[in-house]
Amino acid sequence: MRFDLPHNIPPRRRQPEAPETTSLEPSPIELHRERLNELAGNPRQTNIPRSERQVRIAPETRDSRSREIPHDQRPQRDRIPSQTIGLSLRAEEIKLLADVGRFRVVSTRDLAEAIYDNRPSRLERDLMFLKQQGLVEVDTVHARRDGRRGSSERIEVVTLTRAGKEMARQTSGLPNGQRLYAGLVKPREVEHDSQIYRAYRKEAERIQSAGGTNLRVQLDFELKAKIQKAIYAERKADPERDLNEIKQQVAQQVNLPFVNNGIQIPDARIEYDLDQGSHTGQADIEVLTAAYRPGHLRNKAQAGFHVYASASDRATLTARVESEHHLLDNILEL
Repeated sequence: MRFDLPHNIPPRRRQPEAPETTSLEPSPIELHRERLNELAGNPRQTNIPRSERQVRIAPETRDSRSREIPHDQRPQRDRIPSQTIGLSLRAEEIKLLADVGRFRVVSTRDLAEAIYDNRPSRLERDLMFLKQQGLVEVDTVHARRDGRRGSSERIEVVTLTRAGKEMARQTSGLPNGQRLYAGLVKPREVEHDSQIYRAYRKEAERIQSAGGTNLRVQLDFELKAKIQKAIYAERKADPERDLNEIKQQVAQQVNLPFVNNGIQIPDARIEYDLDQGSHTGQADIEVLTAAYRPGHLRNKAQAGFHVYASASDRATLTARVESEHHLLDNILEL
């Protein structure tokens, strides 16, 4: 069979060339980047001079862990949100994040007094900004009653988010071993826990006046975890060993008192350097409340902690231990 092919094959149709453009519209990513730069340059309207802003988180700044773990493999909680990259923070905001992170929960009243020179309006403005950036949470909780009459007091407290915890880690300049916390835990104990910061400030003033520097804080969470880990290791090594003997050994290891067959754990431990770091010191602080029972109070008194209590709590405790007033002799007032 024969096929007749045309002698003149029509030329293949050419695709029209894309017209040349003299200018390109910015991509959505570029627009977003420009917007972030604008926000970084003027994060909020304020009457505070720009010269007071001290820290700027550049896009290339990363936590030391990012040099060990590829960025795409890092846990989400360890990442600073994209909207905070390039963010400028003032000195007060940096200290706020650091202090709240170290103590988990701090009342706005104490923050205004300690950082903002008793100017709550400036604190309120900064909290609003930090909350908008997803770095802090502000909650209002009821104070404990402890059998007292009348309406309960409402306390406004601040905690860090996970992003705020990471931001505090990068901006605060705290020692590498300083643990930071995020989130509100045990709302019923918020009033007591927020008073630990107040006791720390009084104790820190005493330490610094005596030449102490580079203060580090360990809350009872960290101390309890360290103790439990040590006890578990000793019991695993020798299951037949007496538990009280193990506890006493562990108490010596962590330099805590062993009273009435129990390791006494303070609300917070302050470690500090002396003589330009040639040696270190420590102070254990405990905040008493009206909820303490005489036996508990007796153990704390024998432990030798630096004990603090508010005036109202001390009055309640005094009535409760009428026959043992000596237990209250060394209590410091918050």
